[in-house]
Amino acid sequence: MATTTIISPTDAPFSLEMKRNRIGEKVIVAWLFLAAALAVLITIGIVVSLILPTIDFFRDVSIFQFFSMEPWAPLFANPTYGVVHIVAGTAAIMLYSSIISLPAGLGSAIYMSEYAGPRMRKILQPLLEILEGIPTVVYGIFALFFVGPLLKDNWPTWLPGKLGEEPGFQFVLAAGLVLGVMIIPTVASVAYDSMNAVPRALREAAYGLGSTRMQVATRVVVPSALSGIIASFVLGLSRAVGETIVVLMAAGAIANITLWPNDPILTMTAFIGRTATGDISTGTTAYYTVFAVGALLFLTTLTVNMIAIALVRRFREVYE
Repeated sequence: MATTTIISPTDAPFSLEMKRNRIGEKVIVAWLFLAAALAVLITIGIVVSLILPTIDFFRDVSIFQFFSMEPWAPLFANPTYGVVHIVAGTAAIMLYSSIISLPAGLGSAIYMSEYAGPRMRKILQPLLEILEGIPTVVYGIFALFFVGPLLKDNWPTWLPGKLGEEPGFQFVLAAGLVLGVMIIPTVASVAYDSMNAVPRALREAAYGLGSTRMQVATRVVVPSALSGIIASFVLGLSRAVGETIVVLMAAGAIANITLWPNDPILTMTAFIGRTATGDISTGTTAYYTVFAVGALLFLTTLTVNMIAIALVRRFREVYE
């Protein structure tokens, strides 16, 4: 008589591991590894291309002279190398642009996240994307030939002292205002994505307790999305530090340690843009100055981003 043996599932050989990987999967993994390695190699290449000429620069100029308060005039017959002047110009342009971009970008994100309906969002988001996609040279022309003359013609000369002096053709406020407008979409889009990721249950719980829409936005949504908001601010400030065309066209070319809105300034990026495209001899100290300023700019943005990473980790909220 034939017998039937029933094999229990626990007795049958069973494994989740594939016996052989498909070729396509290996290709994808290799491509992802190459993409990650390429990013690392590019970063290393940028650092090396800056460090080596910077070392040659500091063979002729001491680091104390570079960070001194003497004027910034590396291309003159009797050159001086006080980089503090163009660092101050970069700080001034960052200050005026952040006064416009950070509040306006955060306000736009709060409105789209908490107040605007679906139809209004469909209108606002493409407009912000268009604003972000405008070439920077167009912003520079706008600052140079519209915003600058408009501010100059309507400058409040009744203000006391230096603040009441009418600005010249190029000055920091015109460049800062336009640069701030240019950064608004970056801040708004990143902050909006962060607010949009806050669970709906938190909002509903706050409304259930009798909170108003403003209270929900400012006391629930914004604190919950604080890490993303900080990231949006850092992206905006990094773009302000690294912007070249707008400040090159509208801020002037005079290295000043000033925060007066009607003064011309020279930023680190503007100096690099002007000098690198000019007639300078390769291998001279003036030539290496471009790399020294570029290395300082790189370290500045790296420091800002490291501080931002620490803040993001400190205020990050994790939801299940």
